[in-house]
Amino acid sequence: MSQFDEYGVDTNTVHHKKSVLREYVEAIVVAAILALFIRTFLVQAYKIPSGSMEDTLLIGDHLLVNKFVYGTRVPFTDKKFFPVRSPKRGDILVFRFPEDESKDFIKRIIGTPGDVVEVINKMVYVNGKPIDEPYTVYKDSEVLPRELNNRDNYGPVKVPPGQYFAMGDNRDRSHDSRFWGFLTEGQVVGEAMVIYWSWDTDDGLVRWGRIGRVVK
Repeated sequence: MSQFDEYGVDTNTVHHKKSVLREYVEAIVVAAILALFIRTFLVQAYKIPSGSMEDTLLIGDHLLVNKFVYGTRVPFTDKKFFPVRSPKRGDILVFRFPEDESKDFIKRIIGTPGDVVEVINKMVYVNGKPIDEPYTVYKDSEVLPRELNNRDNYGPVKVPPGQYFAMGDNRDRSHDSRFWGFLTEGQVVGEAMVIYWSWDTDDGLVRWGRIGRVVK
């Protein structure tokens, strides 16, 4: 039954509107908290800005990054807890760039703690043996001498405890550990999982065939 106040306003209607508004506000707040929790501890979206990981990842690929597999990072620190496993050779990682941690980079792990990494005439050796890298591409046939550049001849270097040596799959056009050194466990954001969207920035077309592709 309707109830009216001294001004003739149906108070039941007013209370109903307030209740509906409150439900909407609560739903939005809960959704925002869940989104923040997921982005902080579980999964983060990442867009490929450069060609350093071609042909595995292309400019315009949008990825989902698994943030908990190597341990959930405590906000504003490098400390992590409950790791599923440690990064291993071949993993594709998103990490905070050691020279400017406000930027995120994506590369492939080549050397893990204790490994000895060396590059000889573009070929990568780990612990004295060449490694099989079917994902690697080279855009420049020229081999640069060691005294000119670290790109094609580098090392040997031993990866320190708790650190990793990372390289881009597009070896001739990647700014990676050959130039800035190792990345630490604390700088790792997570492992690339799947391409959820891909947009060719040159011709403006969606790359439908790449959507849903597992990153490996």
